[in-house]
Amino acid sequence: MYAAPDRNPVIVAICVIYVLLGTAMEELSMILLTVPIFFPLIVSLGLDPIWFGILIVCIVEIGMISPPVGMNVFVLRSVLPDVPTGLIWRGVFPFLLADLVRLTVLIAFPVITLWLPKKLGL
Repeated sequence: MYAAPDRNPVIVAICVIYVLLGTAMEELSMILLTVPIFFPLIVSLGLDPIWFGILIVCIVEIGMISPPVGMNVFVLRSVLPDVPTGLIWRGVFPFLLADLVRLTVLIAFPVITLWLPKKLGL
């Protein structure tokens, strides 16, 4: 199953909402508040719930390290008080780019995400 082009705007909108929420909220709160709203939408679009769950985990990770707040960056700052915040942001940026590439691949090719569950018979 591939994400059809007519479904991509919905998926991209959900991703943008999660990244924006991730700048100000912690991950469990985000998931508990939004999944009851987005899950029925994803199922009604005919997309795989396992794929959606994996996608949500990836998006929440991106939200937790994305500027301007990036809560995980500030956790790291509190653990390493001698390291300047700017240096931490520069260190996080390549990982943010890699996460965005991974998210793009998961949206474009859901079969990658679903390969192992299909082998396990799920």
